[in-house]
Amino acid sequence: MPSYQEPWKKPFLSTPRFSDAKSTRTLESLCKQAPDLSKPGVITPERIVSMTSRGAGLSLLYGFQRVDQPILTALQALADEREVVGQMQALFSGKPVNFIEGFDSEQRAAIHPATRDIFEQEVVHDPAVRQLVEAEIQKLRSFFSENTFDTLLFIGIGGSELGPHAILEALKPYYLPSKKVHYLANVDPDEMSVALRGIDLTRTLVAVVSKSGTTLETATNEARARHAFEQIGLPSKAHFIAVTCPQTPMDDLTRYAAVFHLFDFIGGRFSTTSVVGGVLISFLCGSNTFIEFLSGANEMDRLALRMDIRENLPLLLALLAVWNRNFLKLPTTAIVPYSSALHRFTAHLQQCEMESNGKCVDRFGHLVPFSTGPIIWGEPGTNAQHSFFQLLHQGSDIVPVEFIGFKESQFKEDFLFKGTSSQDKLIANLFAQALALAIGHINENPNKNFAGNRPSTIILGKRLDAKTLGSLLALYEHKVAFQGFLWGINSFDQEGVQLGKLLAEQILKVIRARRSGQEDTTANPVGGRLLDILDDVTALRGL
Repeated sequence: MPSYQEPWKKPFLSTPRFSDAKSTRTLESLCKQAPDLSKPGVITPERIVSMTSRGAGLSLLYGFQRVDQPILTALQALADEREVVGQMQALFSGKPVNFIEGFDSEQRAAIHPATRDIFEQEVVHDPAVRQLVEAEIQKLRSFFSENTFDTLLFIGIGGSELGPHAILEALKPYYLPSKKVHYLANVDPDEMSVALRGIDLTRTLVAVVSKSGTTLETATNEARARHAFEQIGLPSKAHFIAVTCPQTPMDDLTRYAAVFHLFDFIGGRFSTTSVVGGVLISFLCGSNTFIEFLSGANEMDRLALRMDIRENLPLLLALLAVWNRNFLKLPTTAIVPYSSALHRFTAHLQQCEMESNGKCVDRFGHLVPFSTGPIIWGEPGTNAQHSFFQLLHQGSDIVPVEFIGFKESQFKEDFLFKGTSSQDKLIANLFAQALALAIGHINENPNKNFAGNRPSTIILGKRLDAKTLGSLLALYEHKVAFQGFLWGINSFDQEGVQLGKLLAEQILKVIRARRSGQEDTTANPVGGRLLDILDDVTALRGL
């Protein structure tokens, strides 16, 4: 029996809570004298060099944040006082970090680092877990070495689609010849109609992803896709594979050509390095690219266990985010990748951060007396400079920015125009925006005045390849977990998505009853009335 299911005493619950910690009070005092980045002499080359941390193929430049040495020392003290590295070690060890003490909760582990712990330097010391993960990777290798399909329909939603979609958009230079993919997440019927047009179903594989095996949107889209195959006389089983947990309704080899297993210790939004992303990457890019991707994530995993925040990039990024959220009182964060390949990456991080840390109760079920997860948003640069950067520079709200950039382009195909390449222009714009946000510009015309003193972080890599992408993904996954550990909240459940699902099902019951002429008007009067309003003259009764 894997150790993640064993009972466990949770010693970190006795640590001082975030709002009571000595270091929190220190930081509250220090925020009143945080450095003003717009003052002459604050932003210097020496500051930028000294406030750069490196690891796993990435550099984290935080000299444009409103921090100095006393603040960094206090942030280190906060991490130590809250024992967040110890909590991360508990996560890696398979302890049940997904819980609310004293209340009904999932009581699960969250060992997503195990999905990439297949290399020499083990970080998850549980042979049973490693065996489960390695077996699924071998199944992937075997299946995709033999398949002859050229088109993939990928059906999933939320964590089963956002992360994998974002990652595969970023890996387009590594696609195998003639391979194509269509993503079906939304239950909107038009999305399916567009996907099915022009596809040769005889050459199409359908991957259906649902951890529970019961996700309504996914089940609906799967049923329609199967119908499309059966309409032209194709046996759907030969074209459908499943990714799900063991013993769910989808764990059924009578309906699928292959079933790849997730496990309950892998959360949906942290499943991209599991077989969820593995199916996509292996189909489109080959299994070797998938292994490279896992290798980069594994490198970042090892950094996440270091105590020194200057060496632990995810913890440093998390502490800077907490500094901005809780001490400088900044409610949103923009994540702006200067790489068109990452055009879906912010959407994934939006879910990863906001579903994980959009919580208002702590580990004991108490309302927290401070702000937690910020609103995450953003678009790629330089496009974003011509849309919302006006607000970033001169808006009444200050928005911290996390810039992501690379020294080299993916395809290494470029063009000199006016003495510089497109990649030169891209990276120059990234640094210019960070500098402009920090130092501002004084002008007697108030409409042309830039106040500056607006914080940002730059995450810089050499080139966006599969390994670097894995490292970048793990950086943000651990950032999210560290923030939750600092605040003392549970980053690994998502109760907030359930109520709307339950109410939607009640309204669907009304629709089904109306179609069959068996509506009980007293059973769901609110749902029925809503349908009447939405339909204008109750035409839904005739559906």
